[in-house]
Amino acid sequence: MLDAADLPDDIAALKAMLIAAQAREVRKDERIERLENLVAAFKQAAFGRKSEKADPEQFDLALEDLETAIAAVHAEDEADSPQGKPQPKPRVANRGSLPAHLPRIEEIIEPESRICACGGGLHCIGEDVSERLDIIPAQFRVIVTRRPKYACRACTDGVSQAPAPARLIQAGLPTEATIAHVLVSKYADHLPLYRQAQIMGRQGIDLDRSTLSDWVGRAAFELRPVFDALIADLKRSTKLFMDETRAPVLDPGSRKTKTGYFWALARDDRPWGGGAPPGVAFTYAPGRGGLHAERILQGFTGILQVDGYAGYNRLIAPDRVGTDIRLAYCWAHARRKLVEITRTGSAPIAEEGVRRIGELYRIEAELRRLPAEARLAGRQERSAALITDMRTWLTHHRARVAGKSPLGEALAYIAKYWDGLCIFLIDGRIEIDNNTVERTIRPIALSRKNALFAGHDAGAENWAVIASLIETCKLNAVDPFAYLTTTLTSIVNGHKQSRIDELMPWRCI
Repeated sequence: MLDAADLPDDIAALKAMLIAAQAREVRKDERIERLENLVAAFKQAAFGRKSEKADPEQFDLALEDLETAIAAVHAEDEADSPQGKPQPKPRVANRGSLPAHLPRIEEIIEPESRICACGGGLHCIGEDVSERLDIIPAQFRVIVTRRPKYACRACTDGVSQAPAPARLIQAGLPTEATIAHVLVSKYADHLPLYRQAQIMGRQGIDLDRSTLSDWVGRAAFELRPVFDALIADLKRSTKLFMDETRAPVLDPGSRKTKTGYFWALARDDRPWGGGAPPGVAFTYAPGRGGLHAERILQGFTGILQVDGYAGYNRLIAPDRVGTDIRLAYCWAHARRKLVEITRTGSAPIAEEGVRRIGELYRIEAELRRLPAEARLAGRQERSAALITDMRTWLTHHRARVAGKSPLGEALAYIAKYWDGLCIFLIDGRIEIDNNTVERTIRPIALSRKNALFAGHDAGAENWAVIASLIETCKLNAVDPFAYLTTTLTSIVNGHKQSRIDELMPWRCI
């Protein structure tokens, strides 16, 4: 409750304060609603009538994603609170235990000066000591921070002590390196948090999975601006790749999963020597409709290379209002349909189609890494004639093959997307296929095979934030652990939003 003495006398300042307070209340109500939905899903997962029938590992994954999502909302709430406003109650934290056998690395943070304002020397009268759990690969250790307190013998002007260093988890145990290790283990190495807790337990470090979930949720919240900057940087490009893949998400309280989708937006200009660094950003959506692609691509203008999924047609609809997008299609998908036919028996026409597309790929292999102008010239000289001849071949056989047969459908697919398949002949920056983005999306398929992908929609959104940064690190040959450690440390120490581009993964090369 504000005291009248704290309110400004200026009417304009009072209006601004009132508007800011109302905006905070709206955001607070939205967060309360999100938390209520998460708690309801949590209770259903924990106490629902069918929950006992679920696989134990899937149940644990659901809980950790829900706890991570709740922690991210709490972090958002704390960040939105006015500075200096006391929290209504301290955050409940599982402090764990730091075994005595772990090595201690002590650092002493001294005040800037040990000379009192009166001119006398300060002497140590005590110190504050804190311990945080740190980690290096395959070894845990404890960082002991000592902050001596000094007072003057000649006067009583107070105590001098260095300020405590900033932390991502206030009053928490982990260093930023520890949190980075947990993130990489979960999102790059597919090691769920409850298994990580078990690994720590073998070294005598007693931490609940819920504690690790809290760390991950708060890290996801702090990394969100970097993720947003990554997407914005990608959409400033004039040529991108896009693909989507299923993301099974647990429907709390039942044995069933619902199907969400991850949309991958990728850039890789290395095949033609472009100057923009490679990157990929994943966006979770509850469905596969083209409206999701349109929302993700808002503000992008240029060439978008995709597969033949019909949802992308929404981006080039005649009545669409928005920026200009041109679709380039994928010869690998066209070839794949013909290859499937050859595997069922003798198929001379399909085999001929595979051979013709193979000739285009052989030319592309020779042109790879050449400048865009040289690639375009090589394609015009060597590939254009093959494409012209293939068009004649395609028209000839489509007139003679039953349209509803597997071969007829494969040829119809090529004919339907012909213009987009041939666009690589007029722009040396365009690839012949969409394999670039398919490679970046493979970690999702790996997660899908190993275990349930996500325990909640909000958990999938946090996955998108962290996995995007990790996979972009990989594309740029940057160690994800080193990058996340450095980035989280920079954020904790007040890295300015106006310089967020400095935290892009490729800036760490």
